[in-house]
Amino acid sequence: MEYGDASATIERYRQALKHILLMLVGMAEMGFCKVGAREPGAGGQFTFFPQKGEAASRLEQAEKSKLSPALNPALTLPRHLYRAILLMLRPAESAARRLIIAAAQGIVVTLPPFRPRKLKPKISDTVAAMRRLGLAVALSREDFARYEAERKAAERRTARPRGQNLSLLDALKYPFRIRRKYVPAHAVPRIRSLTDDAPYVPLPPPPSGDDPMNAAKLTLRLDALGQALDDLPGQAQRFARWKARNDAGLQRDKQARDAAAASGKQDSVRFRRFSPLRRGRPPGGRLPRFDPDAPRRKNIREVDEILAHANAMAYYALEPPRRDTS
Repeated sequence: MEYGDASATIERYRQALKHILLMLVGMAEMGFCKVGAREPGAGGQFTFFPQKGEAASRLEQAEKSKLSPALNPALTLPRHLYRAILLMLRPAESAARRLIIAAAQGIVVTLPPFRPRKLKPKISDTVAAMRRLGLAVALSREDFARYEAERKAAERRTARPRGQNLSLLDALKYPFRIRRKYVPAHAVPRIRSLTDDAPYVPLPPPPSGDDPMNAAKLTLRLDALGQALDDLPGQAQRFARWKARNDAGLQRDKQARDAAAASGKQDSVRFRRFSPLRRGRPPGGRLPRFDPDAPRRKNIREVDEILAHANAMAYYALEPPRRDTS
């Protein structure tokens, strides 16, 4: 299947994802409630967007992107609403990631010459290790000035607000991960004591759909998705830079392995991604592949069709240029 210039399709899907995102934000806005609030109707008094009385610049920015409020980590969502939003957010993130990859097709990035990084041990780590052993530390003036500079730099990094960006890579499945087997509370052996005078401890209540769940990370993911959809060309440049750096790293690793094999030495193995996409069905999607002529099943949503088509476009963009053998 030839896609050619897919800019019109990317723009149409971007607008569709923005509509889906606004729906998710509206669901979150209606369901926000305080931590510990379990009364019916507790949500709704907390809104996702800035309210009246805030700075005009923030209000203008919120009206522009619809996702620029000051997020309060103390706000929660009911469990059923949290899971409903997450069920739609995952495929929307995957589709946006694939639209970015498709939009990055043809972008050429020139990297500066590679300079191997010389790791310089931090004096703060040495001081901390010696103090854990109970040893006294005596530093010269130069070392003490360096130690203070490292400590202040670490404090600045900690106090600096970190931005949330949409991940450009799919999370990989670890094939050797051992899944835990959970036993429900009613199936656990109820041996309280060997005597009969032990106090009775009732079973914990089962999870309820109205249980409050912390939605701080969920709001950050919504914000990151909105920023990515508002700046798709910038995200495409970001992906092109990552791909150029990753391809250059793979080439250096191959040269290092060849040199080690020629000299008879064993080279250290470094993990790198060969592809930003995960094999198989896209994360959160219900369609394994894009087929416009296939009958639509009942459980297929609009975001699933967008994700399947965006996945095909992303794989087409990642393919190497084909040689004309005619």
